[in-house]
Amino acid sequence: QVQLVESGGGLVPPGGSLRLSCTGSGIIFSVSNIGWYRQAPGKQRELVARITSVTSGGITNYVDSVKGRFTISRENAKNTVYLQMNSLKPGDTAVYYCKADSRYLAKDYWGQGTQVTVSS
Repeated sequence: QVQLVESGGGLVPPGGSLRLSCTGSGIIFSVSNIGWYRQAPGKQRELVARITSVTSGGITNYVDSVKGRFTISRENAKNTVYLQMNSLKPGDTAVYYCKADSRYLAKDYWGQGTQVTVSS
């Protein structure tokens, strides 16, 4: 049974930092593409950052609004992908989700989400 669990969200003032973690069980992260998405109230869910599988080169990409501020990385030994978020802005407030997809999986898998609130 595949399960993704996000953690690390919270309340942070503008300009602050958070590191989100996405840990998987029943799935091998190194052969999976992992994406971080976010959904703010009244808005569609959007892709924030994505890292491809190790076998695909571990290529990263980011939505323009977070380039230079967010960094996605993986720690294969812990089956975990991180999203380091720096210089946070109120517009980054959202529920953040991770998603795993792989040619070895029958479908995409999502975590339950973690709330990030940027406010003074």
